[in-house]
Amino acid sequence: MISCPTVEKEVIRSHYNLSTLFYRLLWGRHIHHGLWDEELANSENLQDRYRAPAKAQQQLTETMAELIQIQDGQDLLDVGCGMGGSSMFLSQAFKCNVTGITLSPVQRRWASLEAFFRGQSSRTRFLCQDAETAEFPAESFDVIWSIECTEHLFDKPAFFQKAASWLRPGGRMIICAWLAGDQLDTDDAKQNVYDVCEGFFCPSLGTAADYQTWIEQSGLEFHNFHNWTNRVSQTWEICHQRVKKTKVRWLAKLIDQNTVMFLDRFETILKAYETGAMQYGCFIASKPEMK
Repeated sequence: MISCPTVEKEVIRSHYNLSTLFYRLLWGRHIHHGLWDEELANSENLQDRYRAPAKAQQQLTETMAELIQIQDGQDLLDVGCGMGGSSMFLSQAFKCNVTGITLSPVQRRWASLEAFFRGQSSRTRFLCQDAETAEFPAESFDVIWSIECTEHLFDKPAFFQKAASWLRPGGRMIICAWLAGDQLDTDDAKQNVYDVCEGFFCPSLGTAADYQTWIEQSGLEFHNFHNWTNRVSQTWEICHQRVKKTKVRWLAKLIDQNTVMFLDRFETILKAYETGAMQYGCFIASKPEMK
């Protein structure tokens, strides 16, 4: 695991409060990587290429839903829900009752308003809560879902212990996460991961093996790990190009230096994926049925 001790909780909260507009402009409704396939990546249709990033993000969400076998009407917790894109998709597509939590009050308000205008308030609720201090009754949820949130947690093993208690027996968990590479055997590779942690406000990045250990130590049954590194890295190529083509970096200078650093590290994370210093993975686990 690579740690970045300079990251603080309030800096993470401030980043998402200030940068929500940047995320919306650069990523769209879903604040996460896209999952690309060969057809999507190589389409020669200009319209498809223009829409490809949004399609890839939706494909990641739909692939996760298929892997976790979401059923109609289930109770689902979306940890690190951002602006509520995945929560609203799951609510609409599967009639799930979704609770989304985010550290950012700006994102909570954004998600709540969008759910209202889309007529989905009855099956979604959005809370401004820290995933590390959130409290829910035991066995409240059928599914715990999280995309690119655990990177921001300071005590990852403790989170998995709490999350396991929130799941009902037979309930399932699916986590997508940025990961440190399996073999960080050079100083350059370690520095690359550290620079990503610093620029994206991650206290640490665990390896795939770390996540499996934390999941199993929480009492959950580990099922599978999908390494999607090569299928998501194109996200950062596109985001880097968009930063260069737009004046978004100039706008970031009017906000704060942390936002400028965040935009400048897009090349850094792309390099980390390309060199193997980082991976992107999806983890699937479940809570054993009661005997």
